[in-house]
Amino acid sequence: MSNFMMAAIEEALKGLDEGGIPIGSVLVHKDNIIGRGHNRRVQKNSVILHAEMDALENAGRLTAATYRDCVLYTTLSPCPMCSGAILLYGIPKIVIGENQTFMGSESLLKANNLEVIVENNKECIEIMQRFIREHPDLWNEDIGK
Repeated sequence: MSNFMMAAIEEALKGLDEGGIPIGSVLVHKDNIIGRGHNRRVQKNSVILHAEMDALENAGRLTAATYRDCVLYTTLSPCPMCSGAILLYGIPKIVIGENQTFMGSESLLKANNLEVIVENNKECIEIMQRFIREHPDLWNEDIGK
């Protein structure tokens, strides 16, 4: 597992510790993390602060050229909103911790020629399975099925 996915998992666990949904993400530019985030929908009473959106927000305003040279790491397959932001900013590569507990819009990303890597990371899977089992109402409130 890369240091970047480990950083995304750390973000997910931070969200869990805060009483939120354990999904984390980091935006990487030239092997440096420039944005970190975790799902803060519960903590901030927000409809848009998914992990990927939080990482993008925390990276701040960047040039289009910078985004085109980034990789986004996320612990869970990105939903349609987050996938749209990834496409909007032209991020060419996404590394996904897992897509077994939730399959997001990976087909949309692939259809737009993004490099999509799914690690099926055991820790990511276990974190989400435990959370969904222990908090089904909270999970189903947002993107759960």
